[in-house]
Amino acid sequence: MIKVTVLYPNKPGSRFDVDYYLNSHMPLAMRLMAPILKGVSVEIGLGGGMPGQAPPFVAMVGFSCDSVGEFGKLFAQHNAELLADIPNYTDIEPVLQISEIRIAQ
Repeated sequence: MIKVTVLYPNKPGSRFDVDYYLNSHMPLAMRLMAPILKGVSVEIGLGGGMPGQAPPFVAMVGFSCDSVGEFGKLFAQHNAELLADIPNYTDIEPVLQISEIRIAQ
């Protein structure tokens, strides 16, 4: 199982509309990617490691699915629509990370 994480770095002066992201963009992404999704989690940054410190990321979303190939194939089909929606909620360039999900013993 893999997880594709989209991270939005917290940059001074940047814009991120949480309401639009949660109520418009994420339902769109989940609808388009539904055939392969095993799980989705959205995290909105509240703080950093020290009291009063800003979070390093404004938001993060994780899409879990069976394989990189499966995700890549479906994402390629919907890439243009998803990327076109980004300016509606942020001016932050997202960072992607693909990870293998492992369970600690």
